Amino acid sequence: MSRFCRFLLPLTHNRKSSPLPIRFNSISHQNHQISNHLRRNEFDFKAYMAEKIAAVNQALDVAVPPRNPTKLHEAMRYSLLSGGKRICPIVCLAACSLVGGDEAAAMPAACALEMIHAMSLIHDDLPCMDNADLRRGRPSSHRAFGEPAAVIAGYALLMRAFEHISMATIGVDEGRIVRVIGEIARLIGAEGVVAGQVVDLQCGGGGLERVEYIHLQKTAAAVEAAAVAGAVLGGACEEEIEKLRVYARRTGLMFQVVDDILDVTKSSEELGKTAGKDSAMGKATYPKLMGVEKSRELAEKLKKEAEEQLIGFECGRTAPLMALLDFIAYRDK
Repeated sequence: MSRFCRFLLPLTHNRKSSPLPIRFNSISHQNHQISNHLRRNEFDFKAYMAEKIAAVNQALDVAVPPRNPTKLHEAMRYSLLSGGKRICPIVCLAACSLVGGDEAAAMPAACALEMIHAMSLIHDDLPCMDNADLRRGRPSSHRAFGEPAAVIAGYALLMRAFEHISMATIGVDEGRIVRVIGEIARLIGAEGVVAGQVVDLQCGGGGLERVEYIHLQKTAAAVEAAAVAGAVLGGACEEEIEKLRVYARRTGLMFQVVDDILDVTKSSEELGKTAGKDSAMGKATYPKLMGVEKSRELAEKLKKEAEEQLIGFECGRTAPLMALLDFIAYRDK
């Protein structure tokens, strides 16, 4: 049976432009919203998250074991295994399952994405970057191990990520594995996360367009890499990959809008990281440019546009990614 319904539409592949929301037949869209509402009520997302986080944490522990040099691997594991929401690994696994794939095929990529995420957090916290003392309720890596060890641990995690995808992915066509490596490398490199970080460091001010660029390249690009990797490894067709690509962009941007709101409405103790640091550094954020209420409205708009990308997939498989949107939109840290 086809995984996709009759109203599937092709989407642009160009990341430099932000695709307009797709318009659907109002009756079909309304029925889809009703069925998704019912599935959300029946789906235990808390249990799902707990199960996936436990599986990812176990796989990460195996993928980066304690070994020599001791200090290097302690620093790697300190940041990698320090908890966190595991959003990118969960998106990767859920996207694989959504298109009918075996989640085991996507687990190495899910782990690799978390290694890359841990690397980015280590380096973002450095004094030459965001100069943050706290991460996930604990001293940031450079505070715990010193700057040289933190920098080297980040490099080691990045290299281990690609090694792990190439060596640990089983039962998947080699061409798909190579594509995943290429997609992830592009989206975290000079066209994605790295580009966003460069502009972020330069952005003492700037308008909404510049802020959106930063977050599309940083947070949204990371979520996009996760969704595309899971879809490719799960055997998705190009149309399915493109819909999940757009879903991820909207989801990642929404995550950052909510993050900006929390940064000005919560304390460091509540967040588990240094609160208000963007404002203190004079950075442009959504609340600063739009106000908190308008920022919340934007988050809701992005959430709705992300939901629309899931229209047409097999019934029953969209629940995790639909519930994830609620989790991101209404989180408190």
